[in-house]
Amino acid sequence: MSTPTTRIGGEKTSAFEEFTRRHPEYAGTSALDDLRNREFSRLDRLGLVYVDYTGSGLYAESQVRRHAELLATQVFGNPHSISPTSSASTNAIERCRQRILRFFSADPDEYAVVFTANASQALKLVGEAYAFTPGDRFVLTFDNHNSVNGIREFARSRGAQTHYVPLLPPDLRVPDGSVETLLEGLGGAGHRGLFAFPAQSNFSGVQHPRAWIDRAHTHGFDVLLDAAAFAPTNRLDLSRWKPEFVALSFYKMFGYPTGVGALLARHEALARLRRPWFAGGTIDVVSVQADQFRRTGGVAAFEDGTPDFLAIPAVEFGLDLLDTVGVDAMHARVRALTSWLIGELLGATHANGSPAVRLYGPASTEQRGGTVAFNLVAPDGSLIDHAVVHARAASQRLSLRTGCFCNPGAGELAFGLSREEISECLAQAPDRMTHDDFRRCIDPKASGAIRVSFGLASNFDDVRRLATFLRSFVSA
Repeated sequence: MSTPTTRIGGEKTSAFEEFTRRHPEYAGTSALDDLRNREFSRLDRLGLVYVDYTGSGLYAESQVRRHAELLATQVFGNPHSISPTSSASTNAIERCRQRILRFFSADPDEYAVVFTANASQALKLVGEAYAFTPGDRFVLTFDNHNSVNGIREFARSRGAQTHYVPLLPPDLRVPDGSVETLLEGLGGAGHRGLFAFPAQSNFSGVQHPRAWIDRAHTHGFDVLLDAAAFAPTNRLDLSRWKPEFVALSFYKMFGYPTGVGALLARHEALARLRRPWFAGGTIDVVSVQADQFRRTGGVAAFEDGTPDFLAIPAVEFGLDLLDTVGVDAMHARVRALTSWLIGELLGATHANGSPAVRLYGPASTEQRGGTVAFNLVAPDGSLIDHAVVHARAASQRLSLRTGCFCNPGAGELAFGLSREEISECLAQAPDRMTHDDFRRCIDPKASGAIRVSFGLASNFDDVRRLATFLRSFVSA
């Protein structure tokens, strides 16, 4: 923690003592220190500070060893057959489906697991196949990832209306009651609706109320929950909260394997989806001469081509790892580290007394996760270019992220960008505009931020070293 004369950072031992005094719950997460020493020693060996867990989780050494051993001792073939090697793949895939359902406390009689390449593909599956008709409603919060925003194009092409639920700066939360009011006003009238929101914003770290799921159902809406940023360090209990669709990327949760995600879908909701095309593996019968096909049933209708039958079994090893350390322990550790960093950021001032940091999102850890977005501010009040911060961080072996994080709605509100300003810039390049073009147009306002995030292998020394780095931008 900061000493009275230190604005950001501090001497290691005294800072840790002050941190643990303020967050005694951190002592109960010591198993994660043992895990880091055992499974993630490469971080300290390479001198890396990794604070980009919302970008990707990190894999444990044991996950890789277990997967390598499985591949070295077994033989797997394309599962679209009944040969011994094909059956081995099919059995491994089905076992993994059941393991995923257990991890999220989802009843297999109620939920199915569709394997995808990532959360984005899971979201696209819903968007392209949801039975939007003219007059239907697609409702979503301002802080959705672009892979959710993109669903509005499917909705628009079928005559459905898109409605955004606004956020209020600086916390970037949805005002109390606004979701209920909007859903109540739009529900009914014989039209279906789809309500989409992130369980945790990948921009601000805000965790939206899962009680919205039940409220949406009351007003006749299906619910699409983006859990990509939430699931790595928070418990998602699908025996209590029952959205129709949940999108996940497993590399966000435990780093390996990449290229495997999932759509968790209620059986009855999955049966209502109507895909606009078919592919190998998704049909039982197809004829070229008769120009007809008969789609297969269940999850197979949504898993195009051959599933990644060699990578999918590795998901179980990642889930085993999370079960070993416990999601609740990770949650407690991430919450403590996030609280300490936010306190340091908000307390940072230049010699002239002006704030050195502009925070985007909640200033407390209530209903927020371990994702923190901010910009550094110069003594004259101007923003320090986040690209400059990123480059200097990389030179010091510190992995963080800068930009708008594929979350334009949250960014536009955080940076105070108006619809008119954005439209004026976009009008300058009606066909194509690069991000750099947009930055030059929108300046002097911000077009991006710095984002740090904590996860499975994070410890206090990571956050202390991050704070020390940020202190180099503060005038003494």
